[in-house]
Amino acid sequence: MSIKTEGQHLYLQVIEQLKNQIEDGTYREREKLPSEFSLAKKLGVSRATLREALRILEEENVITRRHGVGTFVNTKPAFSAGIEQLSSVTDMILQGGMTPGTIFISSTTQALTDNDMKRFNCEEDEEILQVERVRTADGQPVIYCIDKVLQKHFKEPFVYSRESLLDALHERAGKFISYAVTKIVPLGYHDKVSPILQCDPETALLVLKQMHYDQNDEPILYSVNYFKADQFDFHVLRKRV
Repeated sequence: MSIKTEGQHLYLQVIEQLKNQIEDGTYREREKLPSEFSLAKKLGVSRATLREALRILEEENVITRRHGVGTFVNTKPAFSAGIEQLSSVTDMILQGGMTPGTIFISSTTQALTDNDMKRFNCEEDEEILQVERVRTADGQPVIYCIDKVLQKHFKEPFVYSRESLLDALHERAGKFISYAVTKIVPLGYHDKVSPILQCDPETALLVLKQMHYDQNDEPILYSVNYFKADQFDFHVLRKRV
């Protein structure tokens, strides 16, 4: 179907047309698009116009262009959340209409590192509990989680048995997480995590490093979560000041 010449810039019409074709199934997820020459001919536009449209679609994470290979439709994220909202991974998966699950890897008590002492603002004689898990959605691995919390918060030795660690902290340690300070780090293929999450070589990871605080501003939980970037869409509401 050719693009009609209207007041709107041609490349914007190409973007709209391609998005509609992806939405109606003309081009499916992970499918390779026709060559630039063929696609430009089908749409009735120049290759320069098409390339500008593809550039913007790639910025919007709708497609991925692989040099010397072709252009592919990205998988639509199954989960979307505002980064300003502090939700547990369990709640995020439930809100996506899927069943959360956990593949438990390890739970160990360790001596503090120098970084741990700085993060938790504590002395070196403390011990830290580190829990490693893979979170699943409908049985498929989607997040690799590393969580650290001071052992002193639990009156008895803590044995992980729940989906949500935030709930466990509240019920077992009386610690209610009020807010978190988050650092977001984009990451390519990871030798350890990517195979565990069954990522394709070209699938990127989105890493959220978070220190969680209670209502008294005490650092309680430090977490590093590796999200499959093609499954999660994080956004933030920004207001002009």
